[in-house]
Amino acid sequence: MPWYGVFLLPFAFLFRCITDVRNILFDLGWIRSYQSPIRTLVVGNLSVGGTGKTPMVEFLIGHLRESHAIASLSRGYGRRSKGFLQANPGSSAQEIGDEPLQIYGKFEEEIPVFVGEDRVNALHMMAQSHPQLGLVVLDDAFQHRRLQPDFSIILTPYSKPFFKDFLLPLGRLRERRGNVKRADMVIVTKSPELLSQSEQESYLISIRKYACRDIPVFFSKIGYGKPKWIWGKSTEFHSRVVLIAGLADNTLFWNFCKSNFEVLEFVSFADHYDYGPKEAHQILGIWKKHRDSSPVFLTTEKDAVKLKSLAEQEKLEEISIFALPIQVKFESDEQENLLRIIREKFIEK
Repeated sequence: MPWYGVFLLPFAFLFRCITDVRNILFDLGWIRSYQSPIRTLVVGNLSVGGTGKTPMVEFLIGHLRESHAIASLSRGYGRRSKGFLQANPGSSAQEIGDEPLQIYGKFEEEIPVFVGEDRVNALHMMAQSHPQLGLVVLDDAFQHRRLQPDFSIILTPYSKPFFKDFLLPLGRLRERRGNVKRADMVIVTKSPELLSQSEQESYLISIRKYACRDIPVFFSKIGYGKPKWIWGKSTEFHSRVVLIAGLADNTLFWNFCKSNFEVLEFVSFADHYDYGPKEAHQILGIWKKHRDSSPVFLTTEKDAVKLKSLAEQEKLEEISIFALPIQVKFESDEQENLLRIIREKFIEK
């Protein structure tokens, strides 16, 4: 706990009381939870931001789409629109949010992508418009207690696990640690490449102190692919880069790029950042500053579409923008076991 934590303790205690009362009301049935007309797989967390939910949703969709008629549903955090919407080729981040747009861009027309604040109502509308759907993967719906999911996965980052965190505003937890008991599986995300058996055992003990003893726990890592051209006259990527990212935690992105490219500058923005003319002017100034080095601008998949739109609007033709694809990795046996558990859950219904 930081030195100033003592001043935040009363607010964290008040936040705990509010979230505890809410969860108790749901547990007692005084506030009703609803079953979805389509089977649901929830990917969520106990903390705010930075756990790798969207790459995990993409991983699950990629491996389950062959056996299930599958779709994704998100709240659409950061969008300017309201209500229930389906992504289409003309969708923008302002309309549906950057993460749903990232998922849509990866699977295009193959997988329906929806957004809606009211997940229960959205699922009923999806069942009506797409009766063939057999499974919906929900991004960040663990705290959406009005929905009674068929299977819930909690993600917790290796560097900031929930069992070492504190409730808001003292820490980043949205509800107390013990509520991990509602989950059917825990995945430790962003694990280091070299993870010893003793380190894994230590995490298992800490997780099962709060979760059910027999809950399956898996460890995933982040991998990056070959940079993909997004915008600019030149489609050739080279190693002199200016980094731009709007992430809750940019540590892995920064470390990978620093190890693999010649990073001239790193411009970091807040998570889900909404780029505008001011940022276009800033990007142009950085390009002029490093013009003699002929840099390319390298960004995340989540930021890529927004930056491309900005470049089009501001006519930044001379600037080349590339996105660094991200993917979730498991050890082969762990991946097989994880997918087996999920498939068995949904086959048995």
